[in-house]
Amino acid sequence: MRVIAGTARGTKLTALPGEDVTRPTIDRVKEAMFSSLQFSLPGARVLDLFGGSGQLGIEALSRGAEHCTFVEQDRAAAAVIIANCKAARVFKQARVQLGQAELFLTSAPAGQFHIVLLDPPYNQGTLEKILPQVDRVTAPGGIVLCESELSASLPDECGGLRKIRQHRYGKVLVTRYEKDLAEL
Repeated sequence: MRVIAGTARGTKLTALPGEDVTRPTIDRVKEAMFSSLQFSLPGARVLDLFGGSGQLGIEALSRGAEHCTFVEQDRAAAAVIIANCKAARVFKQARVQLGQAELFLTSAPAGQFHIVLLDPPYNQGTLEKILPQVDRVTAPGGIVLCESELSASLPDECGGLRKIRQHRYGKVLVTRYEKDLAEL
């Protein structure tokens, strides 16, 4: 696993062994996700809500995001995120929050993030449950990218979030939501 593009391009990242805690995003999916964000990343405040190894948020920072908050409930995985941020030389732009995603969302300021990256554990219905809270912390005009299993049943709308498109990559589904600008 490595950073694909930007200032940290080529940096090797580590992950916890196995897929019990983390499931790294394959390069093909990561490249597609970030190609769709290329004009939105410079200066953006990013939330990597299920941090895992930190690879999605680090990719965003490498490509010009101003800041990324990583949320991870597993202490060992949070330590991996910190180590990976340091290896990619983006640690000064990062904040690693140890705790559950739902609890973080209830205390985070409304409209704080321009881009939200969601890659929760598969087959648990997490995305469907958490999207209303994600809507609250997403800035007007913001983007939410969800990585899920193909069978995930995601709503067309959730508060101010509207489903714009979905793409299949083998066994992975990437869904893009955008938040209405009307809330300005």
